[in-house]
Amino acid sequence: MVTAGAAAPTALEKELMRLAGQVPDPELPVVSLAELGVLRGIHVVGPGRVRVELTPTWTGCPALTAMADDITGVLTAHGMSEVAVETVLSPAWSTDAISPEGRRKLAEAGVAPPRPGAAGGTRGGPVAVDLAIRCPHCGSTDTRLLSRFSSTACKALRRCESCGEPFDHFKEV
Repeated sequence: MVTAGAAAPTALEKELMRLAGQVPDPELPVVSLAELGVLRGIHVVGPGRVRVELTPTWTGCPALTAMADDITGVLTAHGMSEVAVETVLSPAWSTDAISPEGRRKLAEAGVAPPRPGAAGGTRGGPVAVDLAIRCPHCGSTDTRLLSRFSSTACKALRRCESCGEPFDHFKEV
């Protein structure tokens, strides 16, 4: 991520970002950290030294340490002797940061992805629990909420009334 007034990423920073971006999310390993949109930036701060900016999907995310450890492992394996992973909370992560490829992979894995652009209308307010969510198994929108929370706090448990299959829905935030 390049911010106004910041220097464009170097070739090394781009390569390190590509490598770190391929790290799978520890809770949803079908998507990478880049596809999930939590990897914000990598900056070379000296010879063999990098600073990584990582934004959790929510501030209490228990996978943050695992993400940082996995990124550190990948970057040290590629010649970086010092990797500092910083948690960046602003701007906050939203489900709009998930790439189209990440959404596709979630659906293929049986997790209903968040609707693109839906987070923009829910920021600062409650997320509706009675949404028309498409079943990742059969495509029907005749689904029912079973539980507002599933295997992780960022997912809800739903069931398709058409095919009868339960599935996780990645909530829009």
